Amino acid sequence: MSLLRGVKSLLQSRSSSSSHLNTSGGFSTAMTETDLFPATRPEIDGEECLRDCDSCTTHYPNKFSIDEDDKLYGHVKGWNTHLVVGTGKTDWVRDVTDEKHTVMEAVGKAGLDRRNGKIMLSASNMPGGEECHGDGVEEGTADCLLLPSWVVIEKVAPSQVEKLLVEVVERSTTNETPLRQAQTQNGHAQHAHPAEAQATTVEAKGQDENGEEESDNRLDPLPLPASISSAFKIRPIPHDYLILMCSHRTRDARCGQSAPLLRKELERILRPMGLYRDLHDDRPGGVGIYFINHVGGHKYSANVMIYRREGRRKDGTDEETDGAPLAKEAVQLIWLARVRPEDCENIVRYTVLQGKVVKPQRQLR
Repeated sequence: MSLLRGVKSLLQSRSSSSSHLNTSGGFSTAMTETDLFPATRPEIDGEECLRDCDSCTTHYPNKFSIDEDDKLYGHVKGWNTHLVVGTGKTDWVRDVTDEKHTVMEAVGKAGLDRRNGKIMLSASNMPGGEECHGDGVEEGTADCLLLPSWVVIEKVAPSQVEKLLVEVVERSTTNETPLRQAQTQNGHAQHAHPAEAQATTVEAKGQDENGEEESDNRLDPLPLPASISSAFKIRPIPHDYLILMCSHRTRDARCGQSAPLLRKELERILRPMGLYRDLHDDRPGGVGIYFINHVGGHKYSANVMIYRREGRRKDGTDEETDGAPLAKEAVQLIWLARVRPEDCENIVRYTVLQGKVVKPQRQLR
C-alpha cells in the first residue's frame, strides 16, 4: 500500500522537507518502498537479514513460475476497510460475491462503496455456518473480521448485512482515519517522519538517525465509537498479528499450491516461539494465519498480507502502562508478493515482529 494515513503535521520530516512525497489533502503517497517502511539493515539487524532460510524443508514445485520482472510497488488499488468473512473453505467461485446464500453475496448486493469509503471484501477459511454456530442458524451465517478496527463480529447472517454495513462498518476506523498525536512532556505534539509513523496500512516502527528504535506509542489510531451497534456481538481479535494468504485455486492454481506450503513453513517457525495460532485457537497474542480469496497479482504469487498491532504489555494485558495506551486497531499492513517458503523465517523475524521489510524492491506491493 502506498497511502500514508495521517494529518498534515505528519508530513513534516524532522530533518528535511517532504520532497520525496506526493502530498494532497493532508495525506501523502510514499514514492519509494523505503519511504513507506524501514528496510532491514545488516549493521543493525544482523547478517541474517541478508540470507534466506537454510534449514527450510518446504519448497514450491519445480514448475512453480511467476513474474520476476515487473515493478510491484505502488500499483495496489486502495480501500478503506477490510471485511474478512469466515466460510470454512479454502477455495471459492471466481467472484466470491457470487457464492450463494453467503455474507459475501449480501455485501456485493449492498455495495462495496460505503459512506466511509471502499470495502475490501475477502472470503476466508475461518470456520463458518453450522460448523461454527450449530444447527438452526440462517444459512451462510459467519463470523467476520473487521480491519483496521481489529474486531471480530460474531454470527453475521446474510439478512443482517445491510445493518452490519450501516451500523458497524460505516462507523468504524478506516485506513484514512486521522491519527491522534502523542504529546511530549511540555505539551507539544511530536512529529514523525512518514516512514516512521504508525498508522493503519502503512505505518512502521521508526528508527532515529543513529539507527535506534523510537517509541511505539508516539501515535495512536482513534478509537471505535462508544455507541457502535449493539445488534451484533463484537469482540477484539485476540491475536497481535494476522497473516492473510491467497489460496484461491479457482483463480490461479499457484495460489492453491503456495498457501498450504507457506502455512506449513510458518507453523514450523512460529510454534517453537509460542506464537502459532490455528483456526480454533483464541489464546491472546500470537499470529493468526488465514487463507483468503483473490487479492490481485496472481502472477506474483504468493501474495501475503501482514496486519500488525502494537505488541502486548509484558504482563500479557492491554491495559495502559505509564500513560502509554496500547493501540486497539491495526497499526500496520504490509503487503508482500513473490513470497517463497525460504523467505518465511526472515518475514517472521523482521516483518511480522518488527515491521521491517527484508526485500522491499522485490516484494513490497
